[in-house]
Amino acid sequence: MHSREEKMEAFGRFLDILDELRVKCPWDRKQTNESLRPNTIEETYELCDALIRDDKMEICKELGDVLLHVAFYAKIGSETGDFDIKDVCDRLCDKLIFRHPHVFGDAKAETAGQVVENWEQLKLKEKGGNKTVLSGVPQALPSLIKAYRIQDKARNVGFDWEERSQVWEKVKEEIAEFQAEVEQMDQAKAEQEFGDVLFSLINAARLYKINPDNALEMTNQKFIRRFNYVEQHSIRQGRPLKEMTLAEMDALWNEAKRLEQE
Repeated sequence: MHSREEKMEAFGRFLDILDELRVKCPWDRKQTNESLRPNTIEETYELCDALIRDDKMEICKELGDVLLHVAFYAKIGSETGDFDIKDVCDRLCDKLIFRHPHVFGDAKAETAGQVVENWEQLKLKEKGGNKTVLSGVPQALPSLIKAYRIQDKARNVGFDWEERSQVWEKVKEEIAEFQAEVEQMDQAKAEQEFGDVLFSLINAARLYKINPDNALEMTNQKFIRRFNYVEQHSIRQGRPLKEMTLAEMDALWNEAKRLEQE
């Protein structure tokens, strides 16, 4: 791997290039926080996709794209006189030191669990930090991820099941309530109860150390692969999918599933 000097040289080169682009490139020159934000979201999702696929070269590439956005926002901040990349790094370093007293101070934490137990309390003590336990959950998070973070933060202050197996009774209860509302044909209440079902299942995933967002995305990709297999065979046969029977599509689906397991 590269030395510290080589890494610092590469980062300095990157900042020099960004400075030049901001002056000489018409597109880079016109960018603002508002115009960059949608692209930042897209780049973050592309990084997440590469991480799920464990594509090392793609991860490297997408990390660069995300780093570009971080530095670009810092560049805009320096132009307005509010902050620059040094301020960003300094605030991050200060936060890391404050939140790791077991490394940089006298506190003791022998396990990752002990570190997590102290994390939320430290954040509440920070100047300008979270005022309440759940205030640190960004409102703009996708709902599935937000639910996981809400539950995790509540757990950090002791609001959790005594035994993780207890969650299954809650899951069964929420499913029964959802089914009851569906049978009553009450759309609004059924939607609320379905949300409760999802929330309870996400809670179960958390308790059993499963990332629900990763799990769902793997299932999405699995469905895409198998459905594409079905569609490709229908194309070879010269028959649109709509003209195939459900039994014919199921047979191809099971064939795709079998091939994946071989």
